[in-house]
Amino acid sequence: MTELDTARPATGAGRTVTRAEVEEFLYHEAELLDTWRLDDWFALLAEGSTYEVPTNDWTGWSTLEGGFFKSDDYGLLKARVKRLKSRKAHAENPHSRTQRMVSNVRLGERAGDLLEIRANFIVHRFRDDTTQAYVGHYEYLLEVTDDGLLIRRRRAVLTNEAMAAGARLSFIL
Repeated sequence: MTELDTARPATGAGRTVTRAEVEEFLYHEAELLDTWRLDDWFALLAEGSTYEVPTNDWTGWSTLEGGFFKSDDYGLLKARVKRLKSRKAHAENPHSRTQRMVSNVRLGERAGDLLEIRANFIVHRFRDDTTQAYVGHYEYLLEVTDDGLLIRRRRAVLTNEAMAAGARLSFIL
């Protein structure tokens, strides 16, 4: 991402998008994931979108050159949602309880109907009598439509230097 400016609304082709609108969108997304409403969450994705969770030593290289815990295209995301809702996802049956905190939402560059967003996160995961905290930042590429915002790219970059014993990324971070 380039230099970020939190005060200015994102303008360009189409309509203006404010930080308040983006924050509400991200809070809604967090609620959908925390309440395991995965079909509703999937509806927030633009066709052709991607979901990435790079390894902890990621420095911005491409998915072909670097390590990723998750690197899903739209088809894989659709299959992931279907599997997570089924009993076949043994690591998430019953599913984890999560509580997400999203903060420091920043609007980045806008090119036409695409808008870069960055936000910090903490996701607490509760499962099997343990609690794990996943800390990092999100990098979004949002598509601005007349009806609202859609996710084109969702990247969760972990700050954790290491994962605790028993920590898994079997849920959507």
